[in-house]
Amino acid sequence: MQRVIFCSILLGVFLSCNAPRGIQSAGHTDESLVAKGPLWGAVWQQKASEYRALCYQAYNTARLQLDIILQQPNKRPLAVVTDIDETVLDNSPYQVHIALKNQEYADASWIEWTKRIDCDTVPGALSFFQYAKSKGVAVFYITNRLEEEREQTLKDLQRWNFPDATNEHLTLKTAGSGKGPRRDAVSKTHDIVMLFGDNLSDFSSAFDKRPEEIRNNLTRQNAALFGSRFIVLPNAMYGDWESMLYEYRHELAPAKKDSIILQGLKKY
Repeated sequence: MQRVIFCSILLGVFLSCNAPRGIQSAGHTDESLVAKGPLWGAVWQQKASEYRALCYQAYNTARLQLDIILQQPNKRPLAVVTDIDETVLDNSPYQVHIALKNQEYADASWIEWTKRIDCDTVPGALSFFQYAKSKGVAVFYITNRLEEEREQTLKDLQRWNFPDATNEHLTLKTAGSGKGPRRDAVSKTHDIVMLFGDNLSDFSSAFDKRPEEIRNNLTRQNAALFGSRFIVLPNAMYGDWESMLYEYRHELAPAKKDSIILQGLKKY
């Protein structure tokens, strides 16, 4: 019975999200795709074994690559640089929370979530970073969480025993969202051997706020780096892949974003 009820709820959300604008599914209001759409990503992240398998695959690959790297001589300290959200910490409950309110991301609601210090870990993340640290590789966390989230971010990492969860190894967003300058700061003292993230901008500034064609071309040109230097984690809930669809114009009304997204899809 619980499974039937759960499936009925999901079907209702799907019909609500996919009904044409101005048309309401029976018993459901016409709600925004950009608000309710991430709920499906959160369902997948929380319930799908395939999601967990992809995460394990990413971190297993990273361990194999790190072992190869460690066989090579190096003159400087080695480091790995990682994003936090949806790379080491799972924030899917936040996406469920705001989707059920038919809301989009907002700093206020996000900070309310991070203050709970209630993130789960991304499968495989803790094991890998503890392994890297055991091999003498430093771990640096570069995130676009705000500086005012520093305390709760460290507490969330520390309660799971992530290595190097200290102020010196955590860099938050203080100016723009681009992470290039923050990666450069780590490079002054360490050789960065791998980068981890769920967003292409976690790997290179070349991807920052680029349109679809350029992102696809750059991805193809750097294909050899994925799985070797760049380790990508799956995130179907949010990211630049979504913002790119409406040219990173977050100020647009949800209905306008919905229209742009739907117009750009292949269909028949």
